[in-house]
Amino acid sequence: MTTKTIKVDYLARVEGEGALDLHIEGGQVTTANLRIFEPPRFYEAFLQGRSHGELPDIVARICGICPVAYQMSSVQAVENAFGVRVDGQLRALRRLLYCGEWIESHALHVVMLHAPDFLGYPDAIRMAEKHGDAVRKGLALKKAGNAILRLLGGREIHPVNVRPGGFYKVPSKAELAPLAEELKQARDLAEDLVHWVATFDFPDLERDYEFVAMRHPDEYPITEGRLVSNRNIDIDIAEYENEFEERHVAHSTALHSLLKRRGAYLVGPLARYALNYDRLPASMQSLAAEAGLGPVCNNPFRSIVVRALETAYACEEALRLIAAYEMPDAPCVPLEPREGEGFGCTEAPRGICWHRYEFEADGTIRTARIVPPTSQNQPSIEEDLAAVAAPIADAPDDVIRHLCEQAIRNYDPCISCSAHFLKLSVHRS
Repeated sequence: MTTKTIKVDYLARVEGEGALDLHIEGGQVTTANLRIFEPPRFYEAFLQGRSHGELPDIVARICGICPVAYQMSSVQAVENAFGVRVDGQLRALRRLLYCGEWIESHALHVVMLHAPDFLGYPDAIRMAEKHGDAVRKGLALKKAGNAILRLLGGREIHPVNVRPGGFYKVPSKAELAPLAEELKQARDLAEDLVHWVATFDFPDLERDYEFVAMRHPDEYPITEGRLVSNRNIDIDIAEYENEFEERHVAHSTALHSLLKRRGAYLVGPLARYALNYDRLPASMQSLAAEAGLGPVCNNPFRSIVVRALETAYACEEALRLIAAYEMPDAPCVPLEPREGEGFGCTEAPRGICWHRYEFEADGTIRTARIVPPTSQNQPSIEEDLAAVAAPIADAPDDVIRHLCEQAIRNYDPCISCSAHFLKLSVHRS
């Protein structure tokens, strides 16, 4: 019996650190463990005893790429616990802020982190030598998303203008006008991006996922909705723990989130798209058809096309919100703390970001629980890796390594959010 080990100390072009162990016996993949070795960061523990007003600024630090997701889910939980609802133009501004995050995050991943896999380059710098125009367009898209974050959030990284009840300061209609001009150009760039990535060669892989995403009666879900799946889940966000649970696995410092009855599930662009295709405007449905997408996509490698489509949608939605904007009378709704429990859930670029908090009567946080998208996708990533490696188990190690890394980047995983990414070991016997 012979054993062969391949090691990739760190997987490039993902956020965080970890390792993958593939075990191949007799030409068959027996296990595929995504081993997260980064130390836990204990956010839920050190939130205890903090004021509810500190919550959005603290949880924003969970992720530098998607801070708005954590802020929006946390303030919703505070408002839910204290019996307050934010509607009207304040809600619209929150959705606009979130569109900015979708644009900058999706553009970064599609162009700089994922496209090199399909075009045979080790990184975006090398890719730019022959695809400089695509890289420039991707950076311009990211810049447009960052402009929204800067205006509404106060700064691009870890925004400081978000608070329970609304914002500390809201923009005037005149202040939003320059954003609209930039977003019109960004929308055209995003549509070009969809057409470009649709020309890539995609591995032939179809997976039978249980998709889980939010669903709203009137809009493509970003800031609120019910939790639904393609296998008959339809629950309020407060019922999340009835259907889902987190489990510790020996090979990871990050918890794995699973359906109690069925195991792995998928969140993120593919899930949102499949469960909410009918919520997309006609322009985006037409763009999807031009890119070769039907109402459901089960090929994880084609997630790059769906992610680009969501970028175009976020640009169009941001323009709609800006056109309809009227400055509200006050930047926030007043809150009165009370003892209770609150829930919040929004759609981060990578999938649902679920929060639950218990509060003391003065608004101090008693307990906190945060379930980020990547921890929910980890079991699905492992199943994808086994499915990807199985047909090529006898191929050269470099071939296996490349396709496995590409499969992981399909998810745009943010391992910092779940605990951290990636060293690869293939054990042959």
